[in-house]
Order: sequence, then structure tokens, then C-alpha cells
Amino acid sequence: MKLAFLYAGQGSQKVGMGKDLYEACPAFRQVLDHAPVDFDLKKLCFEGPEEQLGDTRYTQPCMVAFAVGVTALLREKGIIPEAAAGLSLGEYSALQAAGVFAPEQAIALAAFRGGAMADAVAGRPCGMVAVLGMEREPLQACCDAVKGQGVCEIANYNCPGQLVIGGDQEAVDAAAALAKEKGARRCVPLKVSGPFHTSLMKPAGDALRERFQSEAFGEMAFPVVFNCLGRAKTAEETVPALLERQVQSSVYFEDSIRWLEQNGFDTVVEIGPGKALSAFVKKTAKSIRILNVEDVASLEATVEALKGDTHE
Repeated sequence: MKLAFLYAGQGSQKVGMGKDLYEACPAFRQVLDHAPVDFDLKKLCFEGPEEQLGDTRYTQPCMVAFAVGVTALLREKGIIPEAAAGLSLGEYSALQAAGVFAPEQAIALAAFRGGAMADAVAGRPCGMVAVLGMEREPLQACCDAVKGQGVCEIANYNCPGQLVIGGDQEAVDAAAALAKEKGARRCVPLKVSGPFHTSLMKPAGDALRERFQSEAFGEMAFPVVFNCLGRAKTAEETVPALLERQVQSSVYFEDSIRWLEQNGFDTVVEIGPGKALSAFVKKTAKSIRILNVEDVASLEATVEALKGDTHE
């Protein structure tokens, strides 16, 4: 078995996330109790309100705290991956698992990133739309065709047949309408608070670059598959530069899954509420076995499934 961890991103959060893990598992409780944030993270995760939990300023540290806690639980059971990847925000959790960030550092950086992303487009009408049943090149042509109406870019390459566009609301709406005309099966507006992973996030990238100058980056214990590359980094590429780039450029998650498959990974554990990434893996790499951890029951099932074949 060759094991990788996959960390969920924004959009997977839900009220009640982590409550049973907090009550049952001291290592998880330790992480949430010491989260370096200026709001009641446990109350927001466990009780909501949903609207606040969905606000990127709060979503990001909540999701990373959840992921860091689960990583600690799996490590406690002797389950350590040979690589990790995360969807967007999940990349910070992957880097924490690999030893680049300390637990509290990862949560604090996620809180900073969430604020910087919210500030980047404050007051500007923006949106994101999932485009289903269309290939990359035809959708890129739709984005190119609406340039006169504002920024519209492909933000996420999630899996075959699922892409996401983002940018100025008028341009995104026009590109989505054009995509429908050109054969897209469905275009679904996403409930997000900004055009993530587009060039409109450059101010957030600039803010992260400045923040990273005062951060310590640890050595990577195993490869992290980076969103903006769709592969592991080379020796010349640096984590701070890749994270700065990540926030303002496309997420190549389908390519990341293919990289794992091509490099012999046959088992992944999705960490986070829900199973969005598991669905992407199923549509991309049928040879990969998928497990997940989102609560006590799925933790126990995953540990049982991996028992006897773990990586120390």
C-alpha cells in the first residue's frame, strides 16, 4: 500500500463538524482548545451560525483546525502518509502534516489568508460557477470571449467534467451562459465570498508574501502535491512562492490526483467534512482506494481498514 492524505477545502464546512471527535478524542480536543484565533472556534464549528461558518474569514481557520486535529489522531494510531495534497485551503493542512508548519502556525496562517482573501475584492461584484460536462479548451474559449466584460478565468480543474470559473460577476455570468450554449451540461453558481484562485486575488497573494517573510518553514517530511503545479515541487521551487501563487492562480486538482496515481499511490484518506474530494478521485483515478475521516465512526472505519498495513 502507498498512502496519501487529501485535505478538503472551503465549501466542505458544515455546522457540527468535529463535535463528536472533540468529545471523544483528547488529541483532537487539544488542537481546537489551543487554536490561535480571536473568535470562539469550537462554538462556531459545533453550533454555527452557518452563515458565519461560511464566511471565508472564519471558514479557513475552522477547516484547518479540524484537519490538524484529525492528522494528530491518525498519527497517534501510527498512520502516516507518504504524500499529501489539499484542495485550495487544504494545502495548508497538507503542509502541516508534512512538517512544514506547526499546528498552531497553520491555523493562524489560515486565519490570515481568509482575511486577506476577503479584503482583496471587498465591494466588487464577483462570483464563481461550477461548469459540468465541458472540457478545458472549450471552456477557456468561453472565458476568452467575455474579456470585454471583466475578468473571467478557470479557477479549478477538479476532475474530468467538473471545472470552476471565477471573476467579475458580469463576465462570469456571460461565460456561463456561453458555456451552456456550447454544450455544458449544467452551470451551478457557488456560494462563495470571492473569486478564489483568479488574478483578482493578487492583493491576497501580496499580503501572504509579506506575512511569509516573518514565518519559519520546516523541512518537508514527505512530498506535498501543490495546487498550482499539479505535482510535487522541484528543489528550486519554494513553499512561500508557491503559496503566494496558489491563491491567485488555478487549482489543478485533477492533475494532482493523476500525479499520485502515476507515482504508485493506491490509497487515499480524505480528511474533512463530507466527501467532495473522494468524488473527484473516483472520477479521475479508478485504481485508487478511497477512505475518509470526518467523524468518530469514519475514523474508526479508516483505522480498521488500514490496520496491519500502516506506514510508521
